[in-house]
Amino acid sequence: MTLKKGYQALLEEAEREIRTLDVDAARALLGRADVLFVDLRDIRELEREGRIPGAFHAPRGMIEFWIDPDSPYYKDVFAPGKTFVFYCQSGWRSALTTRTVQEMGLPNVCHVGGGYRAWREAGAPTESLPERAPAR
Repeated sequence: MTLKKGYQALLEEAEREIRTLDVDAARALLGRADVLFVDLRDIRELEREGRIPGAFHAPRGMIEFWIDPDSPYYKDVFAPGKTFVFYCQSGWRSALTTRTVQEMGLPNVCHVGGGYRAWREAGAPTESLPERAPAR
């Protein structure tokens, strides 16, 4: 099967249209009240590997619904007024997400090039997730 456009073409297009931060630039934003790091990885990835300290978890499959104020799933954490720094494991999901939310009109968005893998390899700070209560 031949696709009209593969994932590599989508990533190349996204990278031309979005702001990508290297780990040093992203790390400089960590802890600022006007910046929210948004982790797009699956919850199992966060549980296994940790996250950037203070990051908000927004599964990739829900992001369009969570940022749209007209959606019944809207999360007010995405209200304007902050810079949103998206990341995933390698930077692919976050590049596509950043492009999508930028097209939707969410201002001040960017992503971490190389993702959480690059963050960890650079020795940037991480934290474990808090223990979840067992399901009943």
